Amino acid sequence: MPLDTAPAAPKNEEQDLDLVLERIIDVPRETLYQCWTSPELLAQWFCPKPWYVSDVRQDVRTGGNSYLVMNGPNGERMPQPGVFLEVVPNEKLVFTDAFTETWKPSAKPFMVGIVTFEDLGGGKTRYRAVARHWTAEDRDNHEKMGFHEGWGVAADQLTALAKTL
Repeated sequence: MPLDTAPAAPKNEEQDLDLVLERIIDVPRETLYQCWTSPELLAQWFCPKPWYVSDVRQDVRTGGNSYLVMNGPNGERMPQPGVFLEVVPNEKLVFTDAFTETWKPSAKPFMVGIVTFEDLGGGKTRYRAVARHWTAEDRDNHEKMGFHEGWGVAADQLTALAKTL
């Protein structure tokens, strides 16, 4: 079939369930990846202040467990257990809360996180963080909870920390 008469590509339904943050960051991707995969660094930037992270444990490998607690200014504690679905060092992290530990299903899966670090040369990185949800309702709730603002502030904090390393 000639290219000019090819049928239109089907709509990607997954895209409708995604919330996306993308930035060009003036830091090498290896440094950003280190900030994501080193528990002591992750704790410094992951939550918008005045929230903070504690109890970080990560087995950064495909199938490895992750765990952290997000703590709020009024004593809130939000445990975040999960599993890494894919790890490509310095390039990609895929994780989910669909499992609380290696292949033990969670009560209510909420999302899959997909973080990519694309080397643009000259010490610059295209940083892309995707929150992919099971349902449009979950996506909408995450957006209303402040996805863009919260993940944006966290990306600013990530950038600031990475520039000190």
